[in-house]
Amino acid sequence: MLPDTDEETLTIIYTNDLHSHFGAMSRIAAMIDDLRSESKGEALLLDIGDHMDRAAPETEGTMGLANVDVLNLTGYDAITIGNNEGLTFTPEQLEATYASLNCPVICNNILDQRTGQPPSWMRKRHIIRRGSFSIGLIGATAAFSDFYSLLGLDALDPLETIQYDVEQLRQEVDLIVVMSHLGIVLDKQLAEKVPDIDLIIGGHTHHLLEEPLFVGKTALTAAGKFGRYLGKIKYRKNPTNGRIELYDGKVLQVEPGIENEVVLHSIDMDREKAQNQLSRTVTITERDLPISYHNESPFGNLLAQAVRRFTNSDLSMVNSGQLLSGLPSGAISEGMLHERCPSPINPCTMRLKGEDILYTLEQSLLPEMMDKEIFGYGFRGKVLGGICVDGLELVYNPDAAPYQQIIEARIAGIPLEPTVTYTVGTLDMFTFGVGYERLQYGDDMEFMLPLFLRDLLRLELQTTEAVDSCFLNRWKISRPSDL
Repeated sequence: MLPDTDEETLTIIYTNDLHSHFGAMSRIAAMIDDLRSESKGEALLLDIGDHMDRAAPETEGTMGLANVDVLNLTGYDAITIGNNEGLTFTPEQLEATYASLNCPVICNNILDQRTGQPPSWMRKRHIIRRGSFSIGLIGATAAFSDFYSLLGLDALDPLETIQYDVEQLRQEVDLIVVMSHLGIVLDKQLAEKVPDIDLIIGGHTHHLLEEPLFVGKTALTAAGKFGRYLGKIKYRKNPTNGRIELYDGKVLQVEPGIENEVVLHSIDMDREKAQNQLSRTVTITERDLPISYHNESPFGNLLAQAVRRFTNSDLSMVNSGQLLSGLPSGAISEGMLHERCPSPINPCTMRLKGEDILYTLEQSLLPEMMDKEIFGYGFRGKVLGGICVDGLELVYNPDAAPYQQIIEARIAGIPLEPTVTYTVGTLDMFTFGVGYERLQYGDDMEFMLPLFLRDLLRLELQTTEAVDSCFLNRWKISRPSDL
């Protein structure tokens, strides 16, 4: 139902979880231009977080400035942060990146531990006026408190912080809009707990709501992921009673078409800057380092060495799928390491029982695990791959039954005992139960931010004799016929 011509209207346009898909951004900017020109009323443009993703070279090579340029040129009115902004950049890096941002960053559940206040570049809430509409904006992001704490930040319960801000804003504004990088489950809980919210624009779980989902009187919306859709919500104000009503809500598929040339040119320029930055040589190697997802390989061993050395653990266990291709001999640049290890994944340590280590090693010998596709949790590879180790010497029979292939496992020459607990260097993604699920059973977990695996690879490649060491076999085959 279209509004009467004498009714004032407000169009809220939004994006979420673009994850640095720069190929879609100039087209999205052109679609936004069209929506603004078509609208006879007011318009508001919001982003709901994870606009940045350091897996993209444009973001990595400019530390997010390429994303900020797009946000500015497209004309966003406000943004919130996702975990890809909040946890893959330090607060100092974000402060530098957002210094040139032309709109506010709104997030009410992240505080600086030193001050008890939001970081200087962030606001808890914000009021925007468009014509006769007053809109209260509240932002919140997924509260990975253990990880944020390592960066000097406190992540608060978003349901509590949002409820407080809604109470503060309700009498001051016509509409309360929550920019929620919390996921669909928490969005539904939020709508039930805080019924005075008018609109929750969601993200984080990459869900797509083609039409608004109502929980009570609260509308929930979300536009999927990777810039495949653009969201649009329309409100009108009845001139007779002043009541504001949502009368249209949908997502628009982002298909090939006219692009915003200014945004396109900016992306091209930032891509060139990023390439120049990432072309810097970090080391020189004399040997090719191949990678295999089904067998032990030097590049996989190098990654395991890097994690064990950095974490100072008894042994390390990483998955070969973190590495997208092998490393050639010769000059190695930052960009080459980024291209081969793009995931924003951090190392961690845990105390893990020998029985869980052995189970994981057996599991890693199953072809279905090596070829298993993994999505999310920071992983930007294709398949899980097998387990690469350092600090372990293994003897196995590939012809034996599943979970009965390992004949011998030793740590520093001493047999690994199922009941003994060991310090294991591994990856933060495993602590969420993804992939090799027994790696979530550890105790005394210590997450090591802000370095990524590619940073550890750089350090390992610069270490004397590290390349030679990665060619030493950890997994040795022994068949009964060999005896």
